[in-house]
Amino acid sequence: MEQQYPSRLLENAVSQFSRLPGIGRKTALRLVLHLLRQDTEDVEQLASALTTMKREVKHCNVCHNISDQDVCPICSDPRRDRSTVCVVENIQDVMAIENTQQFHGLYHVLGGVISPMDGIGPSDLEIQSLVDRVGQGDVDEVILALSPTMEGDTTNFYIFRKLASYPQLKVTVIARGISVGDELEYTDEVTLGRSILNRTLFETK
Repeated sequence: MEQQYPSRLLENAVSQFSRLPGIGRKTALRLVLHLLRQDTEDVEQLASALTTMKREVKHCNVCHNISDQDVCPICSDPRRDRSTVCVVENIQDVMAIENTQQFHGLYHVLGGVISPMDGIGPSDLEIQSLVDRVGQGDVDEVILALSPTMEGDTTNFYIFRKLASYPQLKVTVIARGISVGDELEYTDEVTLGRSILNRTLFETK
């Protein structure tokens, strides 16, 4: 039976919250009722923070990570190893690897993985910009740190082939301490850190 709401305004708010991933209408209703009990100033601060984030957040011109500036703090940090670039699927993966404190190079965020079933091809991802970075000559190693799924492995292979014209470049892949099919962002920090440290050369066989 469809939920009956005493207010159209309440129903509209619940509908908006329920569009968020992992939020059903019951959870959305709890969140909306919670906000309704808060001071107007607190709710306005939340709305302002979301609106400001959407309008002003940038993507780093170098690695495509989220940033407040044109170049993110990681890419602009002179202490980072600029010869090593870790390729990840999304921003959450950058955060997960940073939390391990085991990697001190730079990143390259693809924005997804190749997935024909979802209509995502190589041109939809930041693969060419990675090739361009390597072509500048400052990168000695590219670490492929994508989730060990079929789509992740397909993307790894595609990138490896695209970088094959740089024989001096070392292409490695994180160790398989992560179970096949697992998402990188949900892997515990110790396992993920060891997978980065114990990376191996990418093999096509």
